[in-house]
Amino acid sequence: MKQSDDGKKLGRRELLRRGAMAGVAAGLLPLAGAGGKAARAETRAEVKRYVTLGRTGLKMSDISFGSSRLDAGEENLVLDALDRGINYFDTAESYRGGDSEITIGNALRGKRDKVFIASKTHTSASEDRESMMRSLEASLRRLQTDYVDVYFTHAVNSVGRLENPEWHEFVAQAKRQGKIRFSGMSGHAGRLIQCLDYALDRDMMDVILVAYNFGQDPKFYERFTQGFDFIARQPDLPRVLEKAKTKNVGVIAMKTLMGARLNDMRPFEKDGATYAQAAFRWVLSNPQVHALIISMTDTGTTREYLGASGWTTAARGDFELLKGYARMNGASYCRHACNDCENACPYGVPIADVLRTRMYARDYQDEKLARSEYALLGDGAAACLTCPTQDCAGSCTHGLPVEKLLAPTHRMLS
Repeated sequence: MKQSDDGKKLGRRELLRRGAMAGVAAGLLPLAGAGGKAARAETRAEVKRYVTLGRTGLKMSDISFGSSRLDAGEENLVLDALDRGINYFDTAESYRGGDSEITIGNALRGKRDKVFIASKTHTSASEDRESMMRSLEASLRRLQTDYVDVYFTHAVNSVGRLENPEWHEFVAQAKRQGKIRFSGMSGHAGRLIQCLDYALDRDMMDVILVAYNFGQDPKFYERFTQGFDFIARQPDLPRVLEKAKTKNVGVIAMKTLMGARLNDMRPFEKDGATYAQAAFRWVLSNPQVHALIISMTDTGTTREYLGASGWTTAARGDFELLKGYARMNGASYCRHACNDCENACPYGVPIADVLRTRMYARDYQDEKLARSEYALLGDGAAACLTCPTQDCAGSCTHGLPVEKLLAPTHRMLS
């Protein structure tokens, strides 16, 4: 192995990281156009494009406000986003134990006619419509509104949840009562493709909110293969997004930053081009995607993120940034919807979902979000604490040592 300056041996991953980032530093070109340094000096960071969200007709900002990390008392973040032209605010009953909805409701009180609000509820395969209605009405109270524009069944990872007739009866009733305008499903886990196909083939949803980033797109990897040690495992995702667009279903992307380790990339961002903007442009350049949502945790990141608004193509230098990030983090990032590990655990541990919550804690540095999402998994990885066989070893086709990650994640988040 090579020796570093301080005499310590470098591991393979560190060598890979340094080689990748040397390529980024050498290959990054100045950013031309709306996101460039000169343009940023002249143009206020604000929404530059509004898109029609499929059949809903909602004209939403192409980069919109995600609130999974919005705490009580942070109304200023919501108001800053609104002032910059963001008009679509996404939340859920589970975010921050309801505080996210309360904060949005406080901030947007008296401005309801200027915005679109989406919220979510986690339904089960056996839940009745009365329970769903109680969840909706509790969200409406926290949001201080009579209706939400889109109401999602949250984090769907089972066709059984979609088969529940109570959800459809609830949606029909809530629409008649004017409490929701449009219905949707969100998903980012192992059975995403199966669930999307089921919902789209039966024309069940007006909007889908799906995990989608450059690391899940096979086209990204077609541009380089030599010396790269992982591949995209979701060739069906572009097909499903195309199906949704064909049916005029609104498509909103989330999880667009592939783990959001933004600080890893700061040393390699030049001339106004940032990794986040490059990742957003990749998503928005796909004509099958209408818009994206992203958690905005301070006014500085809001300004940075809106630097990609209005773009429908990649900019010079984007690919090198994305490639460098993928080389650095591809070996440790769980592609939650690839599903290759689904049947690896004889005890039914939802491996991809557990590792998604680990990402929230380790990569996002947001243990509060991680704990709330982990709580939705029931027993989570509890079985891993006493597992005698570790049948999941080697089940990740991307090389993640899942057998070493699951039990520590349970200890950290349970």
